Amino acid sequence: MSASARLVTTLAGPLDSATAGAPDVLCLPDRTLVLQSDDAQLAAYDLAEALAGEPSVARFPAPWRRRFGTRTVAPGLDVAVFAGLHAIRAVDAHGATLWEVRHGCWEGGCPELHASVDEYTDSRDHLYADSGSAVFSADGKLVWAHVRGPLTEGGEDPEVLDEWLVLDAADGTVLGEADAQTVAAGSDHVSHPDPGQMGLSVGEGQDGVPLLWGHWDGERLSVDRIGDDDRILLAVSPSGEHFLTVTHYQELLALHRVADGSVVSELDADEAVTPHPALPPEIDEAEVHWDYYAGFLDEHTVITGTVEADEEFGAGRHWLVDVRDMRLLGEVGYPFPVSGVPLALGDGSWCTVTEDTNELQVWRLDA
Repeated sequence: MSASARLVTTLAGPLDSATAGAPDVLCLPDRTLVLQSDDAQLAAYDLAEALAGEPSVARFPAPWRRRFGTRTVAPGLDVAVFAGLHAIRAVDAHGATLWEVRHGCWEGGCPELHASVDEYTDSRDHLYADSGSAVFSADGKLVWAHVRGPLTEGGEDPEVLDEWLVLDAADGTVLGEADAQTVAAGSDHVSHPDPGQMGLSVGEGQDGVPLLWGHWDGERLSVDRIGDDDRILLAVSPSGEHFLTVTHYQELLALHRVADGSVVSELDADEAVTPHPALPPEIDEAEVHWDYYAGFLDEHTVITGTVEADEEFGAGRHWLVDVRDMRLLGEVGYPFPVSGVPLALGDGSWCTVTEDTNELQVWRLDA
């Protein structure tokens, strides 16, 4: 069984730069933002405005090169936050620093609490450092940040490496702080409709992928660790009642309850997905696994892919899954070849990004 995709439109990325990375999608409860950055700036626009033909691109000068951390923007596109190797910094459209929270260096062998990126710009070790992440809450009033401790000189505790912070988005005040009990190579926040909740997926390389769920009650940050450090958080459902994960080795796609983190149902890629049609006849078996990307088209329908597993044999495939009974609905059929993974846009549509131009192709299911 297959489902036909209809091309809605093709959009240019927000940044016209030969050195820019591919556009990324930030799905918030009330809006979807498209972000793109190079070494000089971060640019973003509201997807709904772009689809209406009236995109207003917000641009923020970058305080450091793109490889020195990650970046995000506020729901209102008025503030950007850069999660660097030594600090979380908020800037306005002119590049002026609104606030900064310094923390330990993400380069594992560096004991310094740096005052400036200039202290390590030419350091080879810092070019390949680990990194954290940050994101605004659904209402834009908080910034959740995963950082390397300590936050202050003399505050180093050998038992505390990574910390999870809740910051006041207006001035950077640290409102809540918790020992993440992780040693991250990288991390990614996944937003929840409730500003007081947040999901965090932490990559520790071969040591595992801790999944943390944060609760901020206005006074205290509490953190639940979900599973056995073998599940990667992918998306939260529109209602906020469920979230989606894939196991570290990508064999199982799972639906969880947000209330307690428990697994509702799972789908095994090897059992559900047929071999690639271009699989050579001399190969008896080929491992099929899910990609590290999936999203909700609506409360019950997920779009995901097996692109990484398929690329050895030909074009990557995208799939629809009904998560009510974790049933594969079928492969998504396109009117022409597409590249990469499908990125859900939060309104029943999804996009693919072209390899050669970094344009976004927006799709919907054909009625």
